[in-house]
Amino acid sequence: MEEIILASHSPRRKELLEKVGIPFIVVTKTTDESFPVSLPKNEVAIHIARNKALAVKEKIAADFHGELNHKSILAADTIVVVDDDILGKPANRSEAIQMILSLSDRKHQVITGVVLLIGSKEIAFAEVTNVCFNAFTPEEAAYYVDNYAPFDKAGGYAIQEWIGLIGIKAIEGDFYNVMGLPINKIYNLLCK
Repeated sequence: MEEIILASHSPRRKELLEKVGIPFIVVTKTTDESFPVSLPKNEVAIHIARNKALAVKEKIAADFHGELNHKSILAADTIVVVDDDILGKPANRSEAIQMILSLSDRKHQVITGVVLLIGSKEIAFAEVTNVCFNAFTPEEAAYYVDNYAPFDKAGGYAIQEWIGLIGIKAIEGDFYNVMGLPINKIYNLLCK
């Protein structure tokens, strides 16, 4: 399998690619993660992922003098949606605790938008996983935030950490999508 470019610093995305044996290098560029408010929720993550992929493609052309132009670029963005509201990454402790409590005893959607640039071809899709948590007390939410610092995670949590271990009531869809990458689909796309 050919080496790809991962347009992300996410340790979870790196871990998933490593676990399935997809060779990669990381190249990132800071991008605008805003989106039109009229955009349907399932297209928001694709919109942001596309911006990341195109920014990295531009950076490669400028900084690497075309040396990496032949490599495929993988970009992804994950959002959490509850009651038609998008939960981003919490800015502080208080916001993180509030996010966890807003998900308590409720169903929410985790949507990961994926954009894969292979030469001039673009493959884009959104993977949706429904997650339902048990009820959390304010003390449990505070414990999680204080011990796991989920400030770099959409919705303020990581499913593979304590909160997911004690809190998942039900999950419909791809578990790894909730970690940030629907790795099964990506593996199959890259192996074709």
